[in-house]
Amino acid sequence: MDHLGLLTAELDELLADADAALTRHYPGERAGRQPVHTLYLPADRFHERAVEELGAAAEQVVVDHTGEFLDVIGDDEDLMARVLAKLRTEPIEDLRIDFEDGYGDHADDEEDATAETAGRALAVLLEQGAPPFTGIRIRSFEPATRRRSVRTLLRFLDSLGRVPDGFVITLPKVTAIEQVEAMALAGEHIERHFEGRLHFEVQVETPQSVLGPDGRVLLAPMVSAARGRLTAFHYGTYDYSAACGIAAGQQALDHPAADHAKAVMQMAAAGTGVRLSDGSTNKLPVGDQLVPGWREHLRLVRRSLERGFYQGWDLHPAQLATRYAATYGFFRDGFGSAAERLRTYVGREDSSILDEPATARALSDFVVRGIDCGALDRAEVVGATGLSTETLWAMARRPVGGA
Repeated sequence: MDHLGLLTAELDELLADADAALTRHYPGERAGRQPVHTLYLPADRFHERAVEELGAAAEQVVVDHTGEFLDVIGDDEDLMARVLAKLRTEPIEDLRIDFEDGYGDHADDEEDATAETAGRALAVLLEQGAPPFTGIRIRSFEPATRRRSVRTLLRFLDSLGRVPDGFVITLPKVTAIEQVEAMALAGEHIERHFEGRLHFEVQVETPQSVLGPDGRVLLAPMVSAARGRLTAFHYGTYDYSAACGIAAGQQALDHPAADHAKAVMQMAAAGTGVRLSDGSTNKLPVGDQLVPGWREHLRLVRRSLERGFYQGWDLHPAQLATRYAATYGFFRDGFGSAAERLRTYVGREDSSILDEPATARALSDFVVRGIDCGALDRAEVVGATGLSTETLWAMARRPVGGA
């Protein structure tokens, strides 16, 4: 063996463990589409026609206030038409049936009955054509609510009868890595009795989720502790802000404390296949606050997108219109430049911008996300970039399929 071969073999041996660890901990993007939002609905308000009614309510608000909505979105009639089409065809991308704060405290027999009713209702909704992503938020794994949390989950799944594709459990108020390990263990036990695989997401709504008592950042170890079941970190605006001692009037998605937590989430999740979701705003577009609420929601959604958070929480049907308007506007505004840069990069044409492979991957990911959410049409993407959608997916390093 020549000198190069000997040296390479020695380096391969030296780095074998590091190479394996990198592949294990950072497998890359998760396969499949990411929803642009999660709509939280209290469990006692969920029923078989809930999604249909929420979509109709969201559409009716826009129809009843067309002028105001157009003003909010910059008089973009094409954008409004796209939003209305979305509200008619797929008003909710990810539905979370809430058994925690939105549901409140109930006697055990009442919560049992609600869990069973909700499970049966979701089974019917799945047959009729449910949102592509669904799930429930259980109570936390703190001692006071742990047993009730598992009991509700089991009652719900017993009535549902299986674990459907795109189903996820939200674990709130996580304060320790061990709670993530416990949720993974619960998933293993429960799967023995149901068809399908249980995934869960962690709500980052306590400072203890971010920083442990010894000063360690805990989010990264949580990814490993979940043993492949963790799909996302979701920021919890108000619990996190309150726990940090921020006054109620200043609690918001764009507070510096929120940005810090989300920056840590972003670093911990990068390359792991764990996705990110921003939190909610409680300034609802209702009554005389319709237009201010729309403007604030539109601004915050756009802000999140610009910072790499492609998903967020919605709490009210009137927020669906500005969710899609902000999301569609973001991708459509940036599409022309992204398409030109991709075309230039692939064709190796001269340009005032010298994009590197990592940037080309980001540009492709941007376009793919735009297609996934319906902001961009496949035909216009192919026409503008000169690239097939398969090529774009490959450049974005996104596995096709999965959830």
